[in-house]
Formats: sequence, structure tokens, C-alpha cells
Amino acid sequence: MASAAKKIGVFTSGGDAPGMNAAIRAVVRSGIYYGLEVVGIIRGYEGMINGNAQVMNLRSVSNIIQKGGTILKTSRSTEFMTTEGRDKAAIFLKKENIDGIIAIGGNGTLTGLLEFRKHWDGQMIALPGTIDNDLYGTDYTIGFFTAVQTAIEAIDKIRDTADAHERVFLIEVMGRHAGFIALDSGIAGGAESILIPEVDTEVNRCATMFLDGFKKGKTSSIIVVAEGNSLGRVTNVANRLKETTGIDAKVVIIGHVQRGGSPMVGDRVLASKLGVYAVEMMIEGQDNVMAGEINGQCTLTSIDDAVNNRKLIDPFKLKIASILAI
Repeated sequence: MASAAKKIGVFTSGGDAPGMNAAIRAVVRSGIYYGLEVVGIIRGYEGMINGNAQVMNLRSVSNIIQKGGTILKTSRSTEFMTTEGRDKAAIFLKKENIDGIIAIGGNGTLTGLLEFRKHWDGQMIALPGTIDNDLYGTDYTIGFFTAVQTAIEAIDKIRDTADAHERVFLIEVMGRHAGFIALDSGIAGGAESILIPEVDTEVNRCATMFLDGFKKGKTSSIIVVAEGNSLGRVTNVANRLKETTGIDAKVVIIGHVQRGGSPMVGDRVLASKLGVYAVEMMIEGQDNVMAGEINGQCTLTSIDDAVNNRKLIDPFKLKIASILAI
């Protein structure tokens, strides 16, 4: 393949997601396969500003595909949010003769690329690495499958004790702006109600659902709560529910455990597929795009569209969640 880029950098940024290491591995090995020099930038944009990078070889990415987290580390750089910080990052890339960068991260990482374009004219391709699954232009993001599996394992365990003690449990999962984790884990966990940011939560409707369930003989219930639902965090939901029904629900926050752990097969394969595809697209000269997968096929979406277009919840999933909760 005729390469537009000869030396590329790869980095992870923002919240970590299971499968990031698999993506790094795919970028490094496919880059070397196609004759590119690959540099790993440590700690994302912060490392770019500080010149913290290392040349990657085949052994650099040995035995990492099964590991959570990211060997390149990650950070949220406040300095990169400034013009001066982005200028420093651009100076480093130019000094190192890096022709293109592959960024693995979520909405914040991609938004950073949009701003960085004003400071640096090299090629930029993003990989969707976030458990939230909220980036437009891909059916699934790297890390989502594992995060949902982690959530459902917790929900299954909590349901056992909810049934034993005949209690109501409110289980909070991650999702400040999107309810993909809550919806999938709620359906898979047989939740009686699922609260997500995309649908305004009516506490009276939840209360009615509970009371109707008790009349039908239900003695325990599970509500899965995305942290960004319209009623607020799960403790606030519990308080509102108690005010309305008198039910003293137990609260569980799964939290950052959703980000960790060995990635599932789906995340490993998606990360591997998109990592190789991103390198090939960079060699072809593509720029300002995110590599994603739609209907099983690799595709490119402009970074601007990936950030600014809202990815919609599947309305049929909302429907079946309601039907199966009766």
C-alpha cells in the first residue's frame, strides 16, 4: 500500500475501556506490518504536551490483548484545553516527525482532536474507545460489551439477595449522557424498570409499576439506573421513590468496576478489527475521521459527525423492556 504517513503515534485518552490494549496492539502490529514506524504516546494529550513517548515494536504489545486498562496510560489533560497546551503538543509532533496520530477514546478525546486541528496539520484518525457506546458512526464502541457483562454479573448477584429478603434494589450503572449500558444490562437482568437519560423519568409511573407488581404477587424488584437520568443520581431516585410509595429501596452503585477487567471476545475482536482498519485508512491518506463498525462492516465517519450527532437508543429495546417487566 502506498503510504501517506511514514511515522504515526498512537495514544489512549479519557476514561479507560476494556479492549484499549487490544486496539493498541492492532495499531502497532499492523503499522509495523505495513512498514510504518509507530510511537506510543504515554498518558494521552498530557504526554503529547510533555514529550512523553516511546518507539513501539512487536514485543511492546506482546501478551496485552487480554488485559484491561491501557499500557499507554491515560489522563484528562486540563493543559490541552488551552491554546498554549495544544501548541506544545503540535511542536512535539513536528519535532518527532510524526505524520499521523491514532487516538483511542470517547467523546472528550474526539472533541480534543477537533480543537487540535487548528494547531497541527497531520493526519488524525480516532478509534471509539468508551464503555458508554455513545459515539455516532459505530454500532458499538470498544469496551461496551465488557462493561455490560460486568454490570449484568452484579445485577444477577443482587437479584439473588433481593429475592431472598423480598426487597427493592436500585442499581446505578455508568452513563452520564447515554443509557446504553443501563438499557442492555436492564433487559438482560430482567429489571422491572430502567431509567436512562434519553427518556424523562416519571417517579409516579415507577411507583405505580411497583404497586401493581406487588398486587400481582411480586415480592422483590430491580431498577437499573443510568447515572445521568432526569431524576439524578440513584440516591435521589431512592429518596423520591420513598416519598411517593413509602418503599425503602436499597441502593447499589457499581461504579468504576465497569471500566476494568479482561475484555470480552466482542471487545477484543472489535478493537483488533478497527485498529488494523485505522492504520490502513491512514496509509490511504484519510484524515479527520473515526473508524467504526456498522452492520459488521468497517466504516469511516467524520470526527465532527461522531461528536456532534446524537446516537439514538433502539426504540424496540425500550419497548421490550416495558413489555417484559409486567
